[in-house]
Amino acid sequence: MEAINSKKITDAPSTNDLRGKLTISLDQLEDINKVILNSENRLINDFLAVVEKYGTPQEINLKAETASQMPVLLKKVKATRPEYLNDLEWLERQRDEHAFITIENYRRKILGEHYAQMVFNDTCPVTLEVSATQYFPWIILSARRAIENESLMPSRYIKVRKMKEQEADGDLPAISAAMQIIGATYVDTLDTKGTDGSNVHLGGPETITGYFGGIGQPNEYALKWLDEYLYYYTNYGVRQVLNINPGTVLLGYMLHRIGVDIQFKISVFMGNDNPYAAFWTLLGAKLFSREDGSSPLVGFNWGNSINNETMEITAQFRKDFGFENIVRFEHHITEAYKSIVRQPYDRCDELLEIADHIQNISAKHEGGDPDIDSTREHPSDILDYFRDKEEIIASGDWDHLTLNFFDKVDAANRTARALTEKGLTFIAATNLHL
Repeated sequence: MEAINSKKITDAPSTNDLRGKLTISLDQLEDINKVILNSENRLINDFLAVVEKYGTPQEINLKAETASQMPVLLKKVKATRPEYLNDLEWLERQRDEHAFITIENYRRKILGEHYAQMVFNDTCPVTLEVSATQYFPWIILSARRAIENESLMPSRYIKVRKMKEQEADGDLPAISAAMQIIGATYVDTLDTKGTDGSNVHLGGPETITGYFGGIGQPNEYALKWLDEYLYYYTNYGVRQVLNINPGTVLLGYMLHRIGVDIQFKISVFMGNDNPYAAFWTLLGAKLFSREDGSSPLVGFNWGNSINNETMEITAQFRKDFGFENIVRFEHHITEAYKSIVRQPYDRCDELLEIADHIQNISAKHEGGDPDIDSTREHPSDILDYFRDKEEIIASGDWDHLTLNFFDKVDAANRTARALTEKGLTFIAATNLHL
């Protein structure tokens, strides 16, 4: 019996032999290309038909570039909310007058007498991110608080608000202009998503925890998402959007591949919660990357359940794919206190363990410090993202939601402080904190 077992072990293929079996042959890649190039392939034909409504990729990019220029944005603001122009002028003036604390002075403030001895690790700066930045007035109020408190404005903002609503009330162009002024990136969430009624499994945002197959864009909604993106890209210069479905992720890859300069971040709702899921997502990004190696995938939001080892494993092949400086790991440090995760949820200590050796991480703050958030009369709630502005004001919750947002910015500042105390670095609004 022992001899038989020994023979089986001897004849077993080596690890290297098994690894070789995973190789993708050129013939297999050719088969994929044949499917794409098939002139009768409706998948590709329908995709191209939507794109052609807006012109060639070069024409589409030119429209977007024009729409994102400051004079064009300000003209749109004037047409909808002219009172916002004074706020934008004030913000620009504060920037030019260097009213915001510098990074050096911030470090001195935090470290005191220890500042002179501290050596900072500049190799892996962490991007400070907050979500969700729903309304333009919140940005102005946050800027006033930052000046008064000598605190930081984040360098990345996520919006999860109805596009048509913010287009109508002027917040869409006003926030875009504000982001250019302060030196920050921002992401919009398109209206074509499962919570708009397209997913028969969802009765509304309140049933989001009972979804089947993702909140997504079922059936024809993937192409509607594409159409909606091209509308806001060409009319407002909205470049970065949230992506929550494998189909629309593929559409984003293909749109970029043909020459449209789309960028997107993958949502936490995609469920990338292990390195194999991450490999599958980045594999698609690599297959459809441009000849220069670029990809539209610029933000990769992890599932809330991942640990540091998952990020470390994924960072290895992210680098091997050439995406280390392209695909940012966006990791929730805090989450909305209600309707999404078990509380208390706070990953700051874990961030500090990897921030010295994992490149291109964003510290996302979608809730306040749990110890503070839990004491609020209205703690942060993920379902507030789906409420109409008129209803929020009528209910008396406007001030509550504003305070929730301030708590998120304060949480980002707490993370910046923790990084600073360990000699680690961060990226705040680049035009304000020099």
